[in-house]
Amino acid sequence: MRILITGSSGTIGTRLFEYLSPQHEVVGTDVIQNKWNPELNAHSIRLDLRKSEALNSLPRDFDLVIHLAANARVYELVKDPQRALDNILINFNILEFLRKNSIGKIIFASSRETYGNIMGEKAITEDMVRLENCESPYSASKVTGEALIHAYSKVYGIDFVIVRFSNVYGMYDDSDRVIPLWLRRCLNGEDIIVYGKEKVLDFTYIDDAVTAVTRIVDRFNQVKGNTFNIASGKGVNLLSIARQIKELLKASSNIIEDDNRPGEVWKFEADISRARRLLDYEPRTGIEEGLEKTVAWYEKHISYGER
Repeated sequence: MRILITGSSGTIGTRLFEYLSPQHEVVGTDVIQNKWNPELNAHSIRLDLRKSEALNSLPRDFDLVIHLAANARVYELVKDPQRALDNILINFNILEFLRKNSIGKIIFASSRETYGNIMGEKAITEDMVRLENCESPYSASKVTGEALIHAYSKVYGIDFVIVRFSNVYGMYDDSDRVIPLWLRRCLNGEDIIVYGKEKVLDFTYIDDAVTAVTRIVDRFNQVKGNTFNIASGKGVNLLSIARQIKELLKASSNIIEDDNRPGEVWKFEADISRARRLLDYEPRTGIEEGLEKTVAWYEKHISYGER
């Protein structure tokens, strides 16, 4: 297939580009160049997807669009909600690109943030999203994106699969997401701040997340119309992750516990039974092994000047 990946210079985008390229003709687009794998830049187009006219620079003969591009840091969007509006605008522009060019298939990257904080002991299934549970402008932008996907499917016949990722971590990430942020702080001998000592989230190693998307690509016609939780299926306490990172790096950093910040989900564990059943998805990398791999990659690829 001829596939367009938006957000192709990001963490998931870069790894997915690498996974799909041997089997498919892949084109990437992002507002920045890919610093992780510069070879991918020869197959990418730099665009600001917030500007509808910019999409005129893209080829129009794609079989499938995998839409990953978004402002994805929850607390940053709490501080600057304009970035949530950017997400909605980008989603709209991408869907218009599909409609105008008769491109009939899209995989949309959503988020477990769409569930908010749901109380109870059960793992979260895909049917549990509620508008009133939106905790942040970011989660609202993802719920809006999903609503647009459903609307364009019904009105214009665009087939879709929605993927709700949960705390993807691993290579190709030097952002201020919690794991790379704590790695940097430990390496610099700085304190680690854990916002919410009771916070439990479901972390997904990058290769598990990307494997799930490749399975969707391979089985698109069989699984279209579905929404999938892509996660490990196991909640992990953030305090324990901070301790593991500190131990792996033999760091002297103090671990400081603070209150949850506004807009952040503090409890999430995914039910991944639908992905298991329809995609034969089975997470292979648990949090202990995943952190070991992440630390090893980070120490090898991130220079001290960037920490």
